[in-house]
Amino acid sequence: MPDPQSYRPKAGDIPTQPGVYRFRDPKGRVIYVGKAINLRQRLANYFQPIPSLHPRTATMVTTAASVEWTTVNNDIEALQLEYTWIKEFDPRFNVKYRDDKSYPWLAVTVSEEFPRVMVGRGAKRKGTRYFGPYGHAWAIRETVDILLRVFPMRSCSNGVFKRSQQIGRPCLLGYIDKCTAPCVGNISPEEHREIVDDFCDFMAGHTTTFTKRIEKEMYAASEALDFEKAARLRDDLAAMQRALEKQAVVLGDGADADVIALAEDPLEVGVQIFYVRGGRIKGQRGWVADRMDDADTAGLVEHFLLQLYAGEAELGEAGSAIPREILVPALPPDHETLEELLSDVRKAKVRIRVPQRGDKKTLQETVAKNAEQALALHKTKRASDLTTRNRALEEIQEALELDEVPLRIECYDISHLQGTEIVASMVVFEDGLARKSEYRRFIIKGQDGSDDVRAMHEVITRRFKRLLDETTGARPDGELARPSVPSEGVSARSAQQSTSIVSTEVEGANGPMLVDPETGRPRKFAYAPGLVVVDGGAPQVAAAQRALAELGIDDIPVVGLAKRLEEVWVPDEEDPVILPRSSEGLYLLQRVRDEAHRFAITHHRGRRSKSMVESLLDDVPGLGEVRRKTLMKHFGSLKKLRAATAEEIALVPGIGPATATAIKTAVEQTARNGKVSGVNVTTGEIIEE
Repeated sequence: MPDPQSYRPKAGDIPTQPGVYRFRDPKGRVIYVGKAINLRQRLANYFQPIPSLHPRTATMVTTAASVEWTTVNNDIEALQLEYTWIKEFDPRFNVKYRDDKSYPWLAVTVSEEFPRVMVGRGAKRKGTRYFGPYGHAWAIRETVDILLRVFPMRSCSNGVFKRSQQIGRPCLLGYIDKCTAPCVGNISPEEHREIVDDFCDFMAGHTTTFTKRIEKEMYAASEALDFEKAARLRDDLAAMQRALEKQAVVLGDGADADVIALAEDPLEVGVQIFYVRGGRIKGQRGWVADRMDDADTAGLVEHFLLQLYAGEAELGEAGSAIPREILVPALPPDHETLEELLSDVRKAKVRIRVPQRGDKKTLQETVAKNAEQALALHKTKRASDLTTRNRALEEIQEALELDEVPLRIECYDISHLQGTEIVASMVVFEDGLARKSEYRRFIIKGQDGSDDVRAMHEVITRRFKRLLDETTGARPDGELARPSVPSEGVSARSAQQSTSIVSTEVEGANGPMLVDPETGRPRKFAYAPGLVVVDGGAPQVAAAQRALAELGIDDIPVVGLAKRLEEVWVPDEEDPVILPRSSEGLYLLQRVRDEAHRFAITHHRGRRSKSMVESLLDDVPGLGEVRRKTLMKHFGSLKKLRAATAEEIALVPGIGPATATAIKTAVEQTARNGKVSGVNVTTGEIIEE
């Protein structure tokens, strides 16, 4: 692993001008591209001590072997050069957004002599104008079929067009007035181009002009007693209205805007964009990307906007694709420069801003929900793919040199707030999928302070002592012996093999499960895992291994996954195992670890909320422990208790009107005093860790 100090340039050699820099690996491949207003100041951030760097940044600088830079005149040139190099070198540590599906577009081949309207997919092509994207191809065809009555432009394929030219007879669309039949010379290229331009303007959102023009022509034809023409124009106007009705108005001011939202987790980021033209949603698109650097939300927004609109510029489409307003969840670090770049491409002013209220804020919240759902669906598809899961398990087996594939993985995490309400979680993944019925929670008692190592030792001891009890302690006569430590040589797997003597396997709702033959109750800890994962580094792994050794268990592998650099720590090994960033095995371990963390945090917040509500009500006269628990069980949280009236509180069994009034007064008095004991009593929400 290269030492960043070995290739660190001298500070005096780095210019202070704007520019773009590239990190290369030992083989000369570009692995990261970045821009800077001040190159010397920016590059100095990469050569700090490794522990002080963000985990992804630390991985990048320890993978690189050299750094080089190119100076430019201003920030806009830096943005353009950064995008060019990212596209040219495809660096592994830059965020790369990829479509979460193939979206259909409404495409108009404006570069042809007689432009054609059609449905297009995949990469965009030069000389074609695009509208959308749409969720379904049938939605495009339905819209086009309606509008061809008003804008009778060519929609046939090249083969049909050439055949009609040869035989001198138009296709069916020419006979039903949904095409002006340029194939047989019924209309000149210039006249057909005017129809195409009108169609494109209508699809771009400039609808009012056309509806008013047709209305005016319709009334004029009626006054001239040309009722046949007036009826045709009336039908054209109705067709346009039907096309517009399919798109709901979301912005009352008729604005043109791209509304962007992100959904993030530690591993990936999902992006959704709604295209709004004339106040109506014209299309929607989504991307999912791996998080390869330490960029925050603002940085991710900047990367996304640059890749999205710079890619359009190469096709000559950005001028029409970029709206006057771009709504984002967070302003990019140097949004003025980005606005100037996009304004130059669009040839008109472009604003990038964060909506604060009103319809635009509501719409962005809707887009954010779509982003969250799309990211969750992406992760579900990736996790549920059988081939991917098998590859992940095989990679874990190979990297950790396990005797067999870890079909059952258990992960443990500790959660607390400054040493209070210490809890632990145990999550189970079988064959790469979460087995939520097997999840368990632990409450750590008798510990002061925040000793995660000691808490991990206790949890592992309790869990695997139960394993030994349920697999070796039962006897045919129904008595249950509970030895604290098994005899010499007894292992967890050999103990589990004897389970058939003391347990019966039955088919449960989630598959086979072991039950006690006497009581019929399931043995919740009767299955030995193929791999134990703890959230943490070498100290937590050592504590878990020590706990297993004290119980005489020597055949269950233990590893730890540290968040800092996503290193996999193995007991008694000085250096961690480093799995490739793109490894499915690492992705599975991260999912298991993150699920254990989520489960522990949820448990901890629930206990903390309950204890805070109970402590808040300690001084209410006539409210003892039993009534406090009843009150907590009824409302569930402080937020709901605050929202309740005294009459609603009085409906709780055992709570009278006088006591209910005292409870309401206590809650309101605490709310006026602000935050108490880690809970925001103004909003009723628990303060996050």
